[in-house]
Amino acid sequence: MADFSNYLYIAIRAALDAGKSIMDIYTDPDADFEVESKADNSPLTVADRAANQLITSALSCTPFPVLSEEGKEIPFKERKKWNTLWVVDPLDGTKEFIKKNGEFTVNIALIHQGVPVLGVIYVPVRKELYFACEKIGAYKLPGVDYTAQPAMDEIRTKAVGLPLSYGHQGIVIVASRSHLTNETRSYIDNLRKQGQPVTMISSGSSLKICLVAEGSADLYPRFAPTMEWDTAAGHAIARAAGCEIYQVDEKTPIQYNKEHLLNPWFVVKPV
Repeated sequence: MADFSNYLYIAIRAALDAGKSIMDIYTDPDADFEVESKADNSPLTVADRAANQLITSALSCTPFPVLSEEGKEIPFKERKKWNTLWVVDPLDGTKEFIKKNGEFTVNIALIHQGVPVLGVIYVPVRKELYFACEKIGAYKLPGVDYTAQPAMDEIRTKAVGLPLSYGHQGIVIVASRSHLTNETRSYIDNLRKQGQPVTMISSGSSLKICLVAEGSADLYPRFAPTMEWDTAAGHAIARAAGCEIYQVDEKTPIQYNKEHLLNPWFVVKPV
């Protein structure tokens, strides 16, 4: 098994720097978010573009190409040659950013042979950092100021391993704050019919995957469209924490760098 842990700190630094750039715009009372609509009607802001530029520049020191939501479209005939690549969402949860509810993240993942092997998610408003690598495990570090530049030794010393020991009754399901579909409601209703108490919590962005990885939620069903960059970093963290992102059969993990970058419907759950 290849060891990619040497690239973890590069990804962490890139995520923190992007978080600072995003927050400079988010907290500026006079800032114009310059909201545009992309071809799929999803929003794009000046913060997405600024974070993307910082991350792609930071990752350029590595030998791996970058596939970013806000980068140029790369034909599959070129991408299919990439055995290892970065998959980036510079600002996941742009709708949450625009709403100013704080539930947006910076997502950076390293994919090897279609599998996420390294992931970093930074939550700038909450100053929470999640990171994982196959050789190291999955961790959460609270109180990471985006204006600081902590050394990797400091990060490793203060971080707490995932999953955390949250105790809760019944089944806790996390669902999308902005994309709760009828299919998801039916899935939740079917669980309730099985007799166990079911609690649903709503969240934005890749935080939903992190909540399952850390143990504060048991399941995250997503029966609505997502792209590979929406899940890649969270998937790496979930895998290292003993969870998996399965297709709806709840047996087959989702894959990356496919010809079509749209994810199938999925469920995040412990293995």
